[in-house]
Amino acid sequence: MFLLIGYLIIFAATLGTFAVHGSVVALWVPTEYIAILGLLIGGFVAGNTPKVLKAGLKSLGVAFKGSKYNRALYVDLLSLLFEILAKVRKEGLMSIENDVENPESSPLFTKYASVAADHHLVEFMCDYLRMMVGGNLNAFEIENLMDMELETHHQEAHQAPHAINEIGQALPAFGIVVCVMGVVNTMGAVGEPPAVLGKMIAGALVGTFLGILLSYGFVAPLASQIEQKAEESSKIFQVVKVVLLASMNGYAPQIAVEFGRKVLYSTDRPTFIELEQEIKSRKG
Repeated sequence: MFLLIGYLIIFAATLGTFAVHGSVVALWVPTEYIAILGLLIGGFVAGNTPKVLKAGLKSLGVAFKGSKYNRALYVDLLSLLFEILAKVRKEGLMSIENDVENPESSPLFTKYASVAADHHLVEFMCDYLRMMVGGNLNAFEIENLMDMELETHHQEAHQAPHAINEIGQALPAFGIVVCVMGVVNTMGAVGEPPAVLGKMIAGALVGTFLGILLSYGFVAPLASQIEQKAEESSKIFQVVKVVLLASMNGYAPQIAVEFGRKVLYSTDRPTFIELEQEIKSRKG
């Protein structure tokens, strides 16, 4: 939503101020737009692997959506983790085996639909709970494995915004290329009247205008939005990590979820009392 609002402001500021001094119609040079678009798509395709291209296209939709990572989701996650750890503390690790193996039919997971809807998050939780149930790994080994997985997730999540940002930085140069082609075309018509030559030169300069405007006004904000969404998606995995590690180190469920609460961003973090009341109400 805010990305669209920003785009509208950029449009209004650019075209509005230009309209005060001249005609907006002068900016409509279809061949320049086609050339810029072709260079943009070609550069993006040539500079990235199919996996990054797919991730980049998929991330375009994410940039225009609101974030699902909010206080309500984190409260659900912490409440779920509390119930899982409380069950383990009361009935033993083997008591959650069925929940971990079949989370889609588990009463614990289905109780928190917002968490269960995130397939990657549920898979991350279940993988490490399964290790706790069936393995002899200690907290140090689990933490190292979690760190490596989270680093891999971080790298994958940032491939798309990095690729989009790179092509955005190339757009001003593409604009110059298009402009030079227009100037070359103008030089070939040097015998034409000044009015015709002036129009041709103005059309060529539209290429430079487009390259700079698209780069800093549209592609850079888009890449920034996608990168911020990627950072948000990493935080929820960190919450699961610190809660499970705290439990493995012997802390009670109430204290373990407090570890998770403390790593949240201040804008999304419930207070200790709020979380405690939520857990008690959902438990009841």
